[in-house]
Amino acid sequence: MLTCGELLVELLEGFGVDTVFGIPGVHTVELYRGLPNTRIRHITPRHEQGAGFMADGYARVSGKPGVCFIITGPGMTNITTAMGQAYADSIPMLVISSVNNTEQLGMGGGRLHELPSQRNLVSGVAAFSHTLMRPDELPEVLTRAFAVFNGARPRPVHIEIPIDVITAPADHVRRKLGALPSRPGPAAEAIASAAELLKNAKRPLVLLGGGCADAGADALRLVEALDAPTAYTINAKGVLPKDHPLALGCNQAWVPVRQMVLESDVILAIGTELGETDYDVVFDGNFRIESTLIRIDIDAEQLNRNYPADVAILSDAGLAMKALVAALGQGAAFSAESAGSQRAAAVREQLDAQWPEAWNGQRKVLETLQRTLPDLIVAGDSTQPVYSGNHLFEATRPRSWFNSATGYGTLGYGLPAAIGAKLAAPQRPVIALIGDGGIQFTLPELASAVEAGAPIIVLLWNNSGYGEIKRYMKNRDIPTIGVDIYTPDFQGLAKAFGCNAEKAESLDHLAELLQTAAKADRPTVIEVWEHAEFLA
Repeated sequence: MLTCGELLVELLEGFGVDTVFGIPGVHTVELYRGLPNTRIRHITPRHEQGAGFMADGYARVSGKPGVCFIITGPGMTNITTAMGQAYADSIPMLVISSVNNTEQLGMGGGRLHELPSQRNLVSGVAAFSHTLMRPDELPEVLTRAFAVFNGARPRPVHIEIPIDVITAPADHVRRKLGALPSRPGPAAEAIASAAELLKNAKRPLVLLGGGCADAGADALRLVEALDAPTAYTINAKGVLPKDHPLALGCNQAWVPVRQMVLESDVILAIGTELGETDYDVVFDGNFRIESTLIRIDIDAEQLNRNYPADVAILSDAGLAMKALVAALGQGAAFSAESAGSQRAAAVREQLDAQWPEAWNGQRKVLETLQRTLPDLIVAGDSTQPVYSGNHLFEATRPRSWFNSATGYGTLGYGLPAAIGAKLAAPQRPVIALIGDGGIQFTLPELASAVEAGAPIIVLLWNNSGYGEIKRYMKNRDIPTIGVDIYTPDFQGLAKAFGCNAEKAESLDHLAELLQTAAKADRPTVIEVWEHAEFLA
């Protein structure tokens, strides 16, 4: 007899799933019965939040949904933080959980792992949540989930299966999976309106968001056709080539870029929320758009959030950019000396003159990373070199720099996300850039990395506490309570988990350690002391 749990993994493989993150529990063991009959690899984290962050990192690098098997009750409450981060950053994640037997649902009988309603719990961090009441529903519900990932704004989806349904017979279930939709293309009249405005613009500006991550070639053709200076969000780093003459980086919160925004006559925003953590990271409310605004987004509701559009184009970013390039015809004469390039160069010069002195040491570390490992992937946490790196670091290709300092803004993300990233791209060096405070949220995932054979590099920025919050409190004359935390022996802990561990004594030494770690067969923790003399 084929059970619903066995059918589930068979169908997941049919959708191209090759990795599942989860911790088996008494309510989910039947989901594992059929795994040996597939090519799906199972990765066991040390906490369900780690499972979610690993799935997130895997999805950001691969572009495929990260899949989790999660236990009823505490497993679901544990993973909701990771789902919140993925929801905020539009990351595809499929969370499949168990739930109590059908006849027990909503009864409040004090059953093991019982919650009044798991679906209500996750409703705010999921595109949808579904309770599977019969095995017959499974192909349709999975197709709905992958339709969200493939053809709409990608976000987490939750499917819960009662214990008695997991073990129910499924031989009779029709295996046919529905066709997945293509992403929507733009309306011709909207493209024509946008193209007319852009043709007549004297000072155009382009803002690219994470929705452009898979459309770098289209973005490049468009911004060059417009000869338009271009800023981009953290999740869009790498969409334009490094050091491109029109690139302004992710610096929308800085005065020179804000001034350019105000002086531009037409602004084209593509695949971006225009949200606070990319456009107002100084939280002063002074990022403003007062000129004509054209917005392109795959999410209809997003087209007028934060800043209302004068032209709203509901479309996949890549398809809309292709259509715009065609509608523009012969574009502006772009070159390294063109008007747009000169405008961008003037802003970059102003930016270079005003970086905070406190970033000097962090900049040296970031430059060493990129010089030593040019094709690296950085999964960052909420930590000082990540905050500065969001402005200073330029990725060589998309899906190579991401972190939890944007959107939801959780701590502990960097380490498990790097594990997921390494599993998605085993041939590339992957760095978890994380602070001594953040790593203590998910430190046991070092064991998961060893077990999974994921030789990531953990660059541990150590300032013996929550340094950024301490600075924030000092600047507001608030007593620095709760930010000077106990600092354990990270070298000893890393070695106890089976990792290599070193302390960087100079920038040259850091480069040597990175080169060695990139060839290692196990994770390496490289500790960098914030106040080291070589960073002064």
